[in-house]
Amino acid sequence: MTDVLIRTTGRAGRITLSRPQSLNALTWEMCNAIEAALDAWRDDDAVELVVIDAAGDRAFCSGGDIAEMYHKGCAGDFDFGRRFWTEEYRLNAKVAEFPKPYVAFMQGYTMGGGVGVSCHGSHRVVGATTQVAMPECAIGIIPDVGGSLILSRTKGCIGHYIGTTGYRMGPGDAILAGFADTFMPEEKWPALIERLETSGDPACIADAARPAPEAPLAAIGDWIHRHYDRPSMAEVMRSLDTDRSDISAKTRKALSTGSPLAVACTHEAIARVRGATSIRRALELEYRFTYRAMEESDFLEGIRAAIIDKDRRPNWRHGTLEDVTEAEVAHMLMPLGADRLVLD
Repeated sequence: MTDVLIRTTGRAGRITLSRPQSLNALTWEMCNAIEAALDAWRDDDAVELVVIDAAGDRAFCSGGDIAEMYHKGCAGDFDFGRRFWTEEYRLNAKVAEFPKPYVAFMQGYTMGGGVGVSCHGSHRVVGATTQVAMPECAIGIIPDVGGSLILSRTKGCIGHYIGTTGYRMGPGDAILAGFADTFMPEEKWPALIERLETSGDPACIADAARPAPEAPLAAIGDWIHRHYDRPSMAEVMRSLDTDRSDISAKTRKALSTGSPLAVACTHEAIARVRGATSIRRALELEYRFTYRAMEESDFLEGIRAAIIDKDRRPNWRHGTLEDVTEAEVAHMLMPLGADRLVLD
């Protein structure tokens, strides 16, 4: 299919996202095509590694193409989204568990669903333009595609900060937070990809790496921990309200743009995933929220405001984080029983 180019070049299975006009947003069909390719290459001795990249300069992948999900949900078809998330999460698990080297080259925007097909790989390369983010709270859901697992593994509470504010990480921050491994000027990527295709050996990545740029999050890690090391986002906000610094004001403003329910659930979900050894634990927990998202969260309203009408004025179910109860958070993350996520 033209939206994603899949082929074998030399010793590499090659995937190129090819919707630059749509910032390479992932469609359901693209996810299925990538999954089929991984299934075929897993036991193919001629394929020694996988390389995924994307067309265009602006984005590796800006996330999932969710406009159709909005229209289906507004018509009462909630199963469409549930089926999409199930298949997308299955792909995310296959990327994380792929038995061969999986090398991702992430230029520009790498967000949401884009994180799911790149940042779980064994080798993650970023450049000067890279901006990695999990901005899901702004559309009324929690960071998903296994992103909660990466967020849970950051030092202190940095992951909670990234997940609840939608903070955009440049290359240095992406490496610091565990979303990437290697920095390299983007003009050198084509030559490296050619070497990977020819050799089938990811060792050449380390040879081509350059020192990572500064990571601004490193300078505020202790500040983040001081305010975020609390059991609920309501308590985090109360702590931030006592701090009159510029960074506190910017953080409160960023938090105010997200769905209070999603922000509160994000804080709790990251805490619950901490210590997990498998992406499957994170995906199962995330699915509890996304399964309920169309009916019981701000998801449809978030898409309307950000993607459909683009007025950036969502009418959230809660006015503030303090309006979100512990019971509501517990309900959104409650086990689904027979409807639980099944990946195999």
